[in-house]
Amino acid sequence: MEESKINPYAVLAVGVISVSASAIFVKLSSAPSGVIAFYRLFFSVLFMLPFFLTKYVSEFRHITRKDWFFSAIAGILLAFHFILWFESLNYTSVASSTVLVTLQPLFAFVGTYIFFKEKFSSKAIISGIIAVAGSVIISWGDFQISGNALIGDLLSLIACAFITAYLLFGQNVRKRLSLITYTFIVYFMSSITLLIYSLAAGQPLFPYPTQDWVYFILLALIPNLLGHTLFNWSLKWLSTSTISMAILFEPIGAAFLAYFLLDENVVWTQVLGGLIVIGGILLFVIDERKKVKLNKIVEE
Repeated sequence: MEESKINPYAVLAVGVISVSASAIFVKLSSAPSGVIAFYRLFFSVLFMLPFFLTKYVSEFRHITRKDWFFSAIAGILLAFHFILWFESLNYTSVASSTVLVTLQPLFAFVGTYIFFKEKFSSKAIISGIIAVAGSVIISWGDFQISGNALIGDLLSLIACAFITAYLLFGQNVRKRLSLITYTFIVYFMSSITLLIYSLAAGQPLFPYPTQDWVYFILLALIPNLLGHTLFNWSLKWLSTSTISMAILFEPIGAAFLAYFLLDENVVWTQVLGGLIVIGGILLFVIDERKKVKLNKIVEE
């Protein structure tokens, strides 16, 4: 069984830290949600293009129709995840939105069981419940029962379902395609989808202030090319459910950044919830590692 030379959990941690900055850049930008999402993916594709053309374009000849289809679907799902999540930030706080959009274990547990027949121990399920409960506690003091907040919460939850489906499709394809090729195809399809959406919604692609263009580029470089690309790399070594669990760290990082950069208050419920999230994730990772070791022993 092939093993990674780099610790996949360390790579996953860097990815989570990177995506934590995403909500901050979106909040700081004055552009519409669809436009922000489009330029995030568009610049990602531009930055990847020279590297892809020089080393990976030949891989196109070996991609099956099924992998093309799954990659395209993954790109479309990623596009609508960004549209819905960025839009939610117009209605609710960074803490609330990131908490709800990272409740992926609720979807991933079901998805991996249905599509990949992946089984989970009672400890894994309990640790997932603990982590999700911690995520809810993080933003409990920030939730406001109002029309706008409820709209933002709903958009975040739907965005959560889309990103989980995106990872599920990627888990199947990523085992056969290189990281660069798969990521390039997904980001290209996602940018095309977002361009069509922005034009159809009447959202102008320009002009925007200089600072917005800086945020567009930072979104492409940090959360996307670093964060999401590292998630895609991790799909070869870790399950969708493990990645989804780790992404629960994002609300902690986002709340921390929002406190210093956006003057959003951090309350005791967020601190308590953060500790519970970390505890739940650690329990899950420990259980997953035990399962991997057990499978290796059985195979040997």
